Amino acid sequence: MEALQGSIDMIWIMLGAMLVFFMHAGFAMVESGFTRSKNTLNILMKNIITISIGSILYFIVGFALMFGPSAFGLIGTQGFALLGDADIAFFVFQAVFAATCATIVSGAVAERINLTAYILLTVAIVALIYPVVGHWVWAGGWLAEIGFIDFAGSTVVHLTGAVAAFIAAWKIGPRIGKYSGKIVNSIPGHNIPLGALGVFILWLGWFGFNGGSTLAADPALVPSVIANTLLAASAGVLATAGYTRFKYGQIDPSITLNGALAGLVGITAGAANVSFIGAIAIGLAAGIIMTEAIRLLDSKIRVDDPVGAISVHGIAGIWGTVAIGLFDTSGGLLYGGGAEILGIQVVGVLAVIAWTSITTAIALAAIGLIVPLRVSAEEEESGLDFSEHGSQAYSMDEVLQGSAGAGDSFASRLNQLGTHPDTVKS
Repeated sequence: MEALQGSIDMIWIMLGAMLVFFMHAGFAMVESGFTRSKNTLNILMKNIITISIGSILYFIVGFALMFGPSAFGLIGTQGFALLGDADIAFFVFQAVFAATCATIVSGAVAERINLTAYILLTVAIVALIYPVVGHWVWAGGWLAEIGFIDFAGSTVVHLTGAVAAFIAAWKIGPRIGKYSGKIVNSIPGHNIPLGALGVFILWLGWFGFNGGSTLAADPALVPSVIANTLLAASAGVLATAGYTRFKYGQIDPSITLNGALAGLVGITAGAANVSFIGAIAIGLAAGIIMTEAIRLLDSKIRVDDPVGAISVHGIAGIWGTVAIGLFDTSGGLLYGGGAEILGIQVVGVLAVIAWTSITTAIALAAIGLIVPLRVSAEEEESGLDFSEHGSQAYSMDEVLQGSAGAGDSFASRLNQLGTHPDTVKS
């Protein structure tokens, strides 16, 4: 029976890893849909390169720094390249988490970052910045020792990625045309249905993200974790739909889609620690907080984040982590406990923000000495698909539009592609 239970637990962890891996398809779709078509290939390449670099680097160095024997509660010291008695299933599950943290940056700096600079920043995040945070919280580090709670990564994964994204977006600057003096211009995404598909993929993957973090097929814990995940995401959608309808007179589709993600990020820290009612409350608040954070970041702080990644993963991540101090059923403030858990959660959030901000700024400064952080204005205007990859995601779009003043007909442009209408048999 013990061997059977071990096999079942391993299968559950592997299923969770597969679902988290599939989330990268969701990230790619959300980022592509919420940005302009001329940058689609670039975003797809960033996402697939991120998971590939993340897997290799986490194998070589990241896993050891995160889960190796601790040096003063700060960093792991052994297990590089999985040398020693490594749990392979656990490594695979954690590797896809590491890549998830890194890919959060992609959306926030979309449409203007130099691809090489992005790759080098991904290396820094996966090889050092993220593993150190993970060691502090999940491997017996100093935050774990003081009682910091983050079940599946509202802070470890999402806040870390969002802080890195904020520093990068601030350092690189806004897209051309985003701000004209005091005016904030809207730059709509080219395919919201594609973004919606990405949100549904991420929602599905999150059942593995949170559910797999039980690290065992526990019949008592897994269903409640997944139920909390479902309820918080649903509450996030309803909160953003209702709030934007009340504030702007109409339901905002893109913010409402992000509301699901805000609810998911918010519940990730406490999915195993709060009640169903607590999960709904966390999701409702996450949706509203995220909506206001997007407005504040866009119009007041003036950091250009095309997909809302900083607000979704960062602000909702902070809320979800701190909310444990209120809603933890075994000691939260609303359940008769004192403010101790709340205080510990705040300390953890501040520590992660400080570490990630400083290390990301240093990494960007170093990268800037090697390659430009940003593409040229001409490359940005023409689109990164063409300037970085020499191709385009939607070739038929160019066929249909043609070039201004070219005088060639739609039929002749089709003929150039070898698909003249006269050659097509009915």
